[in-house]
Amino acid sequence: MSDGARWAVLGPGGISGDFVTALPFARLGALHAVGSRDAGRARAFADEHGAPVAGTYDEILARDDVDAVYIGTVHTTHAELAHAALDAGKAVLCEKPLTTSPADTDAVLQHAARVGLPVVEAFKYRFGPFPDRLRALLAEGAIGEVTEIEASLGFRAGERTGRLFDPETAGGAILDVGCYPISLAVGIAAWAGRSGEARLVSADGVVDQVDEQADAVLDLDGIRARVRCAITADTPRRVVIRGTAGDLEIPNVWGSRTDSADEALIRRPDGSTEAVRTGTVSPMAAEADATIRALRDGRTEAPEIPWSQTRTIARLLDDWRAALG
Repeated sequence: MSDGARWAVLGPGGISGDFVTALPFARLGALHAVGSRDAGRARAFADEHGAPVAGTYDEILARDDVDAVYIGTVHTTHAELAHAALDAGKAVLCEKPLTTSPADTDAVLQHAARVGLPVVEAFKYRFGPFPDRLRALLAEGAIGEVTEIEASLGFRAGERTGRLFDPETAGGAILDVGCYPISLAVGIAAWAGRSGEARLVSADGVVDQVDEQADAVLDLDGIRARVRCAITADTPRRVVIRGTAGDLEIPNVWGSRTDSADEALIRRPDGSTEAVRTGTVSPMAAEADATIRALRDGRTEAPEIPWSQTRTIARLLDDWRAALG
């Protein structure tokens, strides 16, 4: 591999456009190729974003001058493309959720372990100085023992069309945005030193062709987490982590596609407060660099989103969806 890793984007859609816009801010790689089922779409996207190479998925994965792939396609194609990329010897950064089922998720991770290549689930809020600070605060007991988490993410989609409302592409709120509060809750429990059983306690929601709004209560080794998601309603982006020695309030832990989160507030039982502030980064560039660091170091996982958590997230998402029928 040369000094700069060569990225291929698989799937010339909207989220991939955000990724390639962020990629110039990465330190360890640059856009080199674009793949699509439709070679014409790949060529148009490549021309728009300055990639020298374009072609079908098979053509791009067969190339020796591609080191890593970003998978930005619909949920139901993630597993197939991840397996194909691993077979071709490429590191994988895959949009969340990694797959649509725990069994498929485990199969991809086992494949990566066999071939010794990284697979990173692209929860962009996990990368950068703010999540590093959040991990440290929880690990050092800044709010005492964590007891409860409240987290939500939701938006009101325009028309009820497209992949979000299509059961055939695993549409719905839970897999599209519910994975964020679930993954955060799983991460918080781990950072707080809780590594025992994680289970769904209860669930409710609004279901039509797909789950449009959903609420759930989780038990994460004694930490109670209340999570909410929606694609037909705007929900608060604020996250609250409650502990025995204070609460940690984060106005927007998710950040945006261009800027990571940078602030939180600790509230103490005595009424005092402590502001937490960090720098920001391009989170999609940061997750790309984390994937390349793992590749260069010969690791299969990125510490920001370890496979044990990816597996737990997949199981909880599956249980949540099943509970809503």
